[in-house]
Amino acid sequence: MSFDLKLSVQQDSQNLSPQQKKLNRLIEQIEQQKIQLAAWQKAQAEIQQQARKTLVPIYSELHNILFQQLEQLWSCLQVHEFSKADIAQLDDKIRNLAKLLKNSQVLSEQQKIKVVQIDEFYQQHAEHNQAKKNKKKATIESHDSTETYEQHLEYEQVEVDLDGYEYDEQQHEVEREQHRLSRQKQKREQAQKMAEQSLKTVYLKIASIIHPDREQDEQLKVEKTEMLQHANAAYEKQDLFYLLKLQIQVEQNRGVAQKGLSNEQVKFYKLALDAQKQQLDAQIEEIIESLNWMKQAKLKVKKSSNPIQIADLYKKLDADCVELKQQVKWEKERLKYMSKLKGLEMLLENGVL
Repeated sequence: MSFDLKLSVQQDSQNLSPQQKKLNRLIEQIEQQKIQLAAWQKAQAEIQQQARKTLVPIYSELHNILFQQLEQLWSCLQVHEFSKADIAQLDDKIRNLAKLLKNSQVLSEQQKIKVVQIDEFYQQHAEHNQAKKNKKKATIESHDSTETYEQHLEYEQVEVDLDGYEYDEQQHEVEREQHRLSRQKQKREQAQKMAEQSLKTVYLKIASIIHPDREQDEQLKVEKTEMLQHANAAYEKQDLFYLLKLQIQVEQNRGVAQKGLSNEQVKFYKLALDAQKQQLDAQIEEIIESLNWMKQAKLKVKKSSNPIQIADLYKKLDADCVELKQQVKWEKERLKYMSKLKGLEMLLENGVL
């Protein structure tokens, strides 16, 4: 049996109530979402496969070059003498490399151990400096309040406050992201709960109306059997959207549509459809999130008012490959200079370490 699942099958659209028209628009939106979800699901596998073939090898090469830089600079710092300014540059570079590489997924276990050791050294170094700063501040505060000490204390206080401010900003960003994820999770759980409740309610309603055993007419029994099979399949797949449209169709066939949907029916349909819409939104968002492999890209997507398209990610993948290849080229050249003391000194002198 073939049937159209539009709300306006047996009613002219001009005769529909405003509530029924809203439902029709919501149904159309969800139909478009289901098409988009299918397209994203297909694109997800294709883009991930392409990224594994193109992007991952470049990342692997880049991280191995950066690890060689880390080793080279760490070794030079232990062997050669440098000015205080140069040591500061070297420390910053090594610290940043270690921070970047400690989360790398492409380094060997031996390389990761080395990176973690260096990263821990700089963390301990930072804690030691902070302890010295706190001790110095306490010493100054214990002296008489001379103008010199007051100025010094003011300078130290500003420095400490700025450090705290930077930490608070970072902490605030982390907490805000955690709050966003928590709200998102709660919203999805509510939508899932509503969808599950609606799914069972709609299915039982349909089954009670169209059960073939209650039909005397053989032709209608065949049609209702086929319709019930569709309902069973949709229930197994938890396809609330299909069941809702099927329920509307069933009630139209019974002549309910001629009287129009009650306010309670309209309210129920809208709540259930909204739950389905939220689920589809969440599924699409999760796929997009999984395909944004760089933190900068994720932030850009969040700030953008326009929804990201599949074609955008293909373009982004190609652009990232080109950008990373250029970075690999630059880092190789930088590594050549680092391998010799004179080259390293030149990098330090020009501030391009």
